Amino acid sequence: MLLSRRLLQTQSVRVFARDSSSSVVPLTSAHYPVKRHDFARVTELDLQEFRSILGDRVVTNASELESYNTDWLRNLRGQSTVALRPKTTDEVSRILAHCSKRRIAVVPQGGNTGLVGGSNPVFDEVVLSLSLMNEVISVDEVAGTLVCQSGCVLESLDAMLAKRGLMMPLDLGAKGSCQIGGNLSTNAGGLRLMRYGSLHGSILGIEVVLSDGKVLDLMSTLRKDNTGYDLKQLFIGAEGTLGVVTAISVLTPPRPKAVNVAFVGCSSFEAVRQTYLMAKRFLGEILSAVEFMDAASMQLVEKHLALHNPISPQPFYVLAETSGSSDAHDKMKLDTFFEYIMKENLINDGSIATDYTKLRNMWALRERITEALTREGVTYKYDVSLPMAVMYDLVMETRQRCVSMAKCTVGYGHIGDGNLHLNIVGETHSKQLLQLIEPFVFEWTARHRGSISAEHGLGFKKADYIYYSKSKEAVNVMKSLKQLFDPQGILNPYKTLPQQ
Repeated sequence: MLLSRRLLQTQSVRVFARDSSSSVVPLTSAHYPVKRHDFARVTELDLQEFRSILGDRVVTNASELESYNTDWLRNLRGQSTVALRPKTTDEVSRILAHCSKRRIAVVPQGGNTGLVGGSNPVFDEVVLSLSLMNEVISVDEVAGTLVCQSGCVLESLDAMLAKRGLMMPLDLGAKGSCQIGGNLSTNAGGLRLMRYGSLHGSILGIEVVLSDGKVLDLMSTLRKDNTGYDLKQLFIGAEGTLGVVTAISVLTPPRPKAVNVAFVGCSSFEAVRQTYLMAKRFLGEILSAVEFMDAASMQLVEKHLALHNPISPQPFYVLAETSGSSDAHDKMKLDTFFEYIMKENLINDGSIATDYTKLRNMWALRERITEALTREGVTYKYDVSLPMAVMYDLVMETRQRCVSMAKCTVGYGHIGDGNLHLNIVGETHSKQLLQLIEPFVFEWTARHRGSISAEHGLGFKKADYIYYSKSKEAVNVMKSLKQLFDPQGILNPYKTLPQQ
């Protein structure tokens, strides 16, 4: 058995680079059984109104609109004829007031890194891009609070906070492109949820524009505010269907002074589970992330991205990260942990990284799996929560079910959160393959008392499957809230709630 602090080859970390050479993406409306609602179509008079608000920040060029219309996975494509790029909350308010008056449908869009089609038009909805709303309003280093506009890129915020000894409470593979408003609107979980919790706990306040243009000021930097209903929680995870979030206040934890990453190989998923259990027991308060990936995932990042596996080939891999304030203390705990899992034969091989370059190279193996998948073929992605004991069973059963039509089926995810990312790759868009996968994956997940969406949201692709995770009574309450906040249904239609 080998355990070494091996020197990893330096790899550049490119976050979510698209392959623009791919074939034309089929229209969503042609590929899915969805009917356009009775919304008004954008006219020249509407464009004149938008230009009076935004000036030259109105996009109508067809080639420029392609990136707004198409999702990052290149599975979905809308037919929007205009994208609007506001810089202020007032501009968003005036745009929505006009669209409400005309009953024009609107799709709020951040970094467009979502995986369920939540930020792309289905038909000809107006795209409301928040990318230019990227100002940091204030940072309180003592209280650990950040106030910023919703278009700020997650990685940029984290880099800015690093200079002040703080950090963002979430970290995603798409951090170089995703925006904090989109993170909030999908209640993104990410790589360190087990340490810092979900955005329902980290978000202190928001500013949101309702469908009729009214601005709802729920902004606060207070950690305690028990006056009435906590309305901001309704917009976290609502995917832009209740309002457009324009600014946020978020609690930012202290940045750790000592970070270590361990990358180990296991023979079975049961060994993965036991390794995670021991990591919790031995590493305790310094444990910040525990991720797993299977052999098929590793093969893809090696094949398409030329990333280097620091250990010998294994059926499963576990990445464990520690974050603390004392390097000597953390290394001592990590060494004790390793001694135990080696003695118990839970791992076959392992490597530890302590310097930044090696840390990033190890994280790249996990974070760039999605990128590698898109280079392999058309990817059908599923983001589910399951009891840990049966998590990988879904991967094995799906792999067997799709073996005749899929190029590969892989499983990876946040073992510390019980969150599995199941991916099936086909040669091309295939209704036959999709029929093998859906509703099988949702039925299997519901039968094992899981959730069909752990952190990606429901978006367009999963909206009609909500009943696998929520009761009819619960969905009816959600529909009532939608009617209350957006009576004309113009905000991100066809998303989150079932159309049937």
